[in-house]
Amino acid sequence: MTTTAPAGIPATGVPHGAPEGSEQHAPAPRGRRRTDWSWLGLVPFAVYLAAFLVLPTVLALATGFVDGSGALTGDNLAALVDPVVLATFANSTWVSLLTALIGAVVGALVCLAMLGLPETGIVRTTVDAASGVLAQFGGVMLAFVLIATIGTQGVMTRLLSDLFGLQIFAGGAWIYALPGLIPAYIIFQVPLMVITFMPALSALKPQWLEAHLTLGGTRRGFWPQIGMPVLAPSFLASFLLLFANAFSSYATAAALASQGSQIVPLQIRTALTSETVLGRENLAGALALGMIVVVAVVMVAYTLIQRRAARWQS
Repeated sequence: MTTTAPAGIPATGVPHGAPEGSEQHAPAPRGRRRTDWSWLGLVPFAVYLAAFLVLPTVLALATGFVDGSGALTGDNLAALVDPVVLATFANSTWVSLLTALIGAVVGALVCLAMLGLPETGIVRTTVDAASGVLAQFGGVMLAFVLIATIGTQGVMTRLLSDLFGLQIFAGGAWIYALPGLIPAYIIFQVPLMVITFMPALSALKPQWLEAHLTLGGTRRGFWPQIGMPVLAPSFLASFLLLFANAFSSYATAAALASQGSQIVPLQIRTALTSETVLGRENLAGALALGMIVVVAVVMVAYTLIQRRAARWQS
């Protein structure tokens, strides 16, 4: 028996006007959806994050509201307005602001100097590798380097004294006090700025300079008119990151300034180890709560600014 295909449709099942070789096939039946187990790779990191970040934060917040016997109290929080504690927060703030500003400016200049170098060149790769190491350089090692270099009997101190008669410690051993933290923090602030700001500087498109020159601009005018306004959010975000990094730094200050509690992390250490604090055994929790609030505000501002800067980098 012979079947006749309807008009306009060939007997092969290919619609009229379709290219040769194309055939209509019924959609393949959907198979059973497989379970995605890729999220298991995040379990070790989540456990690490919970054990070393979330849990200490919760404990710090909780202990700030209880006394030594576990009863709720507001005495710990009241200590945050104590003149000594306020002076400690002020010291941490101005040291962090100063070192963040110096680190941001010097680091930005280093990034600008490397902008014209090839990314795979020896200078660029060496600076990137050194920045990655020095940004994590702190604690006892950094304190030893500073003491051996510019300490009261350091190499540079003796050299300046013998050759030029310059006594950098004529007014006292400032390196073991609050001013000594400034050169120590700058050592790891500058490399951190290089790491965070270099991607933004590298994202500047050469076409922008060409368009600026085509419209009658100059190379010197490119930076104040285009480059700096575009890079301003990234620079400010990096500055806030450097501030948070210095504000929360403990190991270097503890190793270098072993006497006194001039900054908040050292004040927390004193509150944890001192046996003379009566009635405020959990003062360290309140101090940690104050630090968490300050750092949280800074990091929220950093995230918002960085999100704005990412619009033109993408």
